[in-house]
Amino acid sequence: MDSDAVMAPLADAGGPQGHGNVHVALAGVSKVFAGREGGQDVHALGPVGFELRKGEFFSVVGPSGCGKSTLLDLMAGLTEPTEGEIRFEGRPVRGEVPEGVAVVFQEDASFPWLNVFDNAAFGGRQMGIPEAELRERVEYSLGFMGLTDFARAYPAQLSGGMRQRVCIARAMAQRPRLMLLDEPFGALDQQTRLLMGEETLKLWRETGSTIMLITHSIDEAVLLSDRIGVMSARPGRFLDILETGWRRDRGSETALDPRYGQLQSRIWGRLREESLKALGASR
Repeated sequence: MDSDAVMAPLADAGGPQGHGNVHVALAGVSKVFAGREGGQDVHALGPVGFELRKGEFFSVVGPSGCGKSTLLDLMAGLTEPTEGEIRFEGRPVRGEVPEGVAVVFQEDASFPWLNVFDNAAFGGRQMGIPEAELRERVEYSLGFMGLTDFARAYPAQLSGGMRQRVCIARAMAQRPRLMLLDEPFGALDQQTRLLMGEETLKLWRETGSTIMLITHSIDEAVLLSDRIGVMSARPGRFLDILETGWRRDRGSETALDPRYGQLQSRIWGRLREESLKALGASR
């Protein structure tokens, strides 16, 4: 693939790109948080408009405090936009997680009083999945994530990376069509983080789910993604949406491609000034 084609931004990164096969669509979405005790309101995000394509791996990078997690919460239905509309599979997202959507957070969300199997089964039980079917799903998910031998262990007996794998297995057992990942590997060491990234790519290929990943790591975004959205300082909006051009069966060898460094440089070029703005040190 021609490097110039890969590096070219999509037209009008602040609005919908107009491609078919749309899975999630945001139109004019903004979020303003009311100030505490009469303090100034905080315009956290937007306006943002873009389309998430069905079956793609999309990552979002941006400076601290730019509204990345707020964007994910809005798409998950965990909070509602101040303005604009979000649609998942053509239906409005309004104040609750839609059926077919699973969320994995940065914080360890395993329940310490439940063993690994019951942690992975928790979401499915909340959904009312019949127990026999759920058992099959959980056993498959634990096997996929390399946790079969730890099914009766408790979170306190596991490493941080293994606990995150439990959370991903829980999401996987729900058979989501859309997975929203909010910096799920941020607290892990670099080696474990790389391994978890490879496992996530394997999961994405196996399930065919659409994945959106929030990350602070440019390297992680470039390695894992089909497209990368680069956000501005608060209020966050998309400055650029980049196509990586990687093949679907990619892995860590992608880092050897010359375009890998080109994408890193381009993203950092957009983020550096925005990060300075976030720190109050813009020149």
